[in-house]
Amino acid sequence: MAGPPEITPRALAESAKLLGISLSDQDLAGVADQFKLVAAFYEQARALELPNDLSPALRFDPLLPGTTPPVQPLMARSDDDPGPLPESDEDIAFAPVTQLSRWLERGALSSSRLTEIYLERLTRFGPELECVITVTKQRALAEARRADQELAAGRSRGPLHGIPWGAKDLLDTAGIPTTWGTGPYRDRVAKGDAEVVRRLSEAGAVLIAKLTLGEIAMGDVWFGGMTRNPWSPEQGSGGSSAGSAAATAAGLVGFAIGTETLGSIANPAMKCGTTGLRPSYGRVPRTGAMALCWSLDKIGPITRTAEDAALVLAAIHGAHPGDLDSRDVPFGFDASASVQGARVGYVPHHFAAASSDQADGRERDALDALVRRGMELVEIELPDLPYASIYSAVWVEAAAAFQELVLQDRLGELAYQGPNAWPVCFRTAHLMSAVEYVQLQRVRHRIMREMQKLFAEVDAIAAPGMGHTFSLITNATGHPSLTQRVGFRENGTPFALTLHGQLFDEGRLCQLGRALETELNLWQRRPPRFSTQVE
Repeated sequence: MAGPPEITPRALAESAKLLGISLSDQDLAGVADQFKLVAAFYEQARALELPNDLSPALRFDPLLPGTTPPVQPLMARSDDDPGPLPESDEDIAFAPVTQLSRWLERGALSSSRLTEIYLERLTRFGPELECVITVTKQRALAEARRADQELAAGRSRGPLHGIPWGAKDLLDTAGIPTTWGTGPYRDRVAKGDAEVVRRLSEAGAVLIAKLTLGEIAMGDVWFGGMTRNPWSPEQGSGGSSAGSAAATAAGLVGFAIGTETLGSIANPAMKCGTTGLRPSYGRVPRTGAMALCWSLDKIGPITRTAEDAALVLAAIHGAHPGDLDSRDVPFGFDASASVQGARVGYVPHHFAAASSDQADGRERDALDALVRRGMELVEIELPDLPYASIYSAVWVEAAAAFQELVLQDRLGELAYQGPNAWPVCFRTAHLMSAVEYVQLQRVRHRIMREMQKLFAEVDAIAAPGMGHTFSLITNATGHPSLTQRVGFRENGTPFALTLHGQLFDEGRLCQLGRALETELNLWQRRPPRFSTQVE
């Protein structure tokens, strides 16, 4: 390897312009001399092998001093009668986990049959939606047989036992490719399962497919194409948990797992009309998952209903030594708990702005539905802070996670080369000041304190769609969110409301979401192109 290039005063003078600082000739000479040492440090660090799963020593904690997680209720599923098993395979495929689990427990349905139903739909519809990277048929059939044997013997592992699911293809699976959605890693095969995959296997769930993601967890374009929205296949599904949302919406899996850094669960859930739960930062361990931004990455379920999301989260939460930021915080969900009197904050002008370009003003109807369920709406205001600066913090960590692509000049291999794509972001991040990055983290701390004040007054905050502004904010602060469909546009595509909750209070968030879901009674509607359902 050649040594570092010569750092001249002239080169530093041009760099100083990027940073908005001025240096005299004498200053430049001194900095040029000192920078030789800094460049040597860079070269030494680059010579080391730093795998993607090696996190920085700096750690993010969403709990400010004096803050403690809320006391969680006991886990109590709904006791609704699922009714008789439908005759139609399609009706079974679109059933929520709450119904599927009861039919499996009662012996009315076998996991093997359910797995075959989903395998057929994955084969038939997966290519059209471009939502599947690998169908894990042999593993799925083996896990389904095991589930049937255990259930027949009266050994239930819980509500996910025997239910097929799909994994966003950045979760490692032993002996099965995990591609991260991008060409440079399409032949990557892990030796072991990600911790979330292992926990779902322990819960008896059946891994049936590795689902698409926008490459390196951005958007819905991957090395094989663009994942489609089941409600309008001419459109992309949103991302980056693109395949997880599309496959769940189209009835190709019982549920799916996605990840989020800045909207990657909420965005495709909004577009595909699924329910997306982004847990609190640290709630779910990321061991064995591709790292994009260590201080923001989160793993969560994409499902058909709010209770489904709670049942999945119950199986995957908890600390693991492979993820230093994961923590053991009790999780509970009581499906019968009252939401009467819950205070839901909202910013009025956010809903006014949404009316012009998202859903013809009908997001506000969802707020009225909350009131009909006994909740109280509370007008709130956001302080004027540079929330969009969070983007640049993500670029820096992501560029560090994938620096090898920059140093090896492999960014040209990425499928998407647009103006805001990863190649531009990674190159830009390498020219950003480390001092400014620290300052951005101080801004983030300020935002955390402001959100602590807001959540002292409300149980949740509602935002239209994926709640773009609040998505930025709560991803940075570590708060959870629940995105769910609340209506349909004239063209038949769904629109959504997102509830942002208290730290580590996902159970309450799912209770509020379940109440809204019950009031609106829209979750059963299916994408016409992938269903014979008659409205």
